[in-house]
Amino acid sequence: MANSQDTITYTQVEEFVCDSPNDMKKSESVLSNLKYLIVGIMFGIVFVKAEIISWFRIQEMFRLHSFHMYGVIGSAVVVGMLSVFIIKKFNIKTISGETVQFHPKKFQRGQIYGGLIFGLGWAITGACPGPLFAQIGSGFVAVLLTLLSAIAGTWVYGYFRDRLPN
Repeated sequence: MANSQDTITYTQVEEFVCDSPNDMKKSESVLSNLKYLIVGIMFGIVFVKAEIISWFRIQEMFRLHSFHMYGVIGSAVVVGMLSVFIIKKFNIKTISGETVQFHPKKFQRGQIYGGLIFGLGWAITGACPGPLFAQIGSGFVAVLLTLLSAIAGTWVYGYFRDRLPN
């Protein structure tokens, strides 16, 4: 029998915790998710019109021949920064009235490796996850192979995640 001076150690099992959890409390109906489909379609149209889905534009960017894609990406970063600033400053709530919460993320060495692999895949295929669906929607059927590869890569990462270095 243990007395009060004995210490008991337990091995703590880490449960998978998403680095960017969704803190939404209210669930949405299937019909209310229609708004995301509409926004996604509009987003795809903007991608097509801005030539973001163009393989040639992406190659120009990676060969440092054109500023077009850097301007688009830079504009998106500035809009994102301003949006987060405004949301935090004015405590803007979601459409359903919930508070938007931002979670700090720790830097990990694997982010550099992942970024390099992502950039290499983007340069080779001319597609990243955003424009990928707009390319398929525009009739670039060959991009389906890129989509399947992205899904396979995501599965492989999930399978080996616990064995990868931090």
